[in-house]
Amino acid sequence: MTMVAKRLHTVEEYYFSKKLKAVRALISKGAPVINLGIGSPDLPPHPSVIEALKTSLLDPRAHKYQSYQGLPELRDAISNFYKNNYDVSLNPQNEILPLMGSKEGIMHISMAYLNQEDAVLIPNPGYPTYSAVAKLLGAVPVYYDLNKAQDWQPDIAKLQSKDLSKVKLMWVNYPHMPTGTTGDKSRLLSLIKFATKHNILLVNDNPYSFILNNQPQSILNFKGAKACCLELNSLSKSFNMAGWRVGMLCGAAHHIQNVLKVKSNMDSGMFYGIQKGAIAALNVSKQWFDDLNAVYEKRRLLVWKLASQLGCTYDKNSSGMFVWAKLPNSYNSEQFIDDLLDQKHIFIAPGAIFGSNGAGFVRFSLCADESAIKEAIKRTA
Repeated sequence: MTMVAKRLHTVEEYYFSKKLKAVRALISKGAPVINLGIGSPDLPPHPSVIEALKTSLLDPRAHKYQSYQGLPELRDAISNFYKNNYDVSLNPQNEILPLMGSKEGIMHISMAYLNQEDAVLIPNPGYPTYSAVAKLLGAVPVYYDLNKAQDWQPDIAKLQSKDLSKVKLMWVNYPHMPTGTTGDKSRLLSLIKFATKHNILLVNDNPYSFILNNQPQSILNFKGAKACCLELNSLSKSFNMAGWRVGMLCGAAHHIQNVLKVKSNMDSGMFYGIQKGAIAALNVSKQWFDDLNAVYEKRRLLVWKLASQLGCTYDKNSSGMFVWAKLPNSYNSEQFIDDLLDQKHIFIAPGAIFGSNGAGFVRFSLCADESAIKEAIKRTA
């Protein structure tokens, strides 16, 4: 048998990839499982997005290889979107790189900047892919604590006390997944100064800024950010296009060019019709977000009721499409969700998969309709 690469011994199959197999197995046996674990929007995109895709299929350019940098009109749409929603000016020629989802951007950025044994600052709790990608590349994850006492914000003094000699990259993610905390402006400005001082590339992963959040912000809006920061963004959550795989990377031209060197060797461009749909999405009015958030607000009220019924506590000031909840004392989050799945056929995510500081917490998704959440409340009454 051919031996696998050593890098595979540093990671495991993605938690949700494994767990959804168990969920599907239960469903195949007739179990009425309610899935409140995954942040996969169940609502459709704007009708103009679907129409743009349909129309594009008749264009003679639709079925050819596409530009590695995306259609010029897509980059223009991203630039206008950033200006209109974040008040950030981006040159569509060289400061924007469309991606096949922001998850691939995490890999591309890491491949562009990390050598073996380089260190990466990763939030705990945080998106597991940051850590997995670092390990796959032979880099060293260095976790920095986020906790409830600090409102899930980084402690700059503690960061300064770490050995930073090998750190080249730092991941931040506000609004934060899984906790829903929005980025504190003074803390973000301090992070930019910290990254500048230590020559660290600071990357903000920003896919949740329009979900139940009245003040969307980009890290690129802060003074000095463009010199040391990149920002990932995505259409998955804000526009109900998770399966379309459309993301973007924004930042200084030299950083974009470095990432493009990796990306252009990894794919052959995004499908034309998907790009046309993305353009349509980026051009919808702000009423889209109002309507979307009205739906999520109703769902969140119900999830709060469900969480309370399960003995959990939570922060009503959080944002995003999840509810991050503290379990009653002494509960193991993975055991708790396994029991809930087996006994009540309700699936939620254990906080421990997002890092050691997620132990004792669970995450509820708002990506299920009101009737499903009401049924979950009924089952746990």
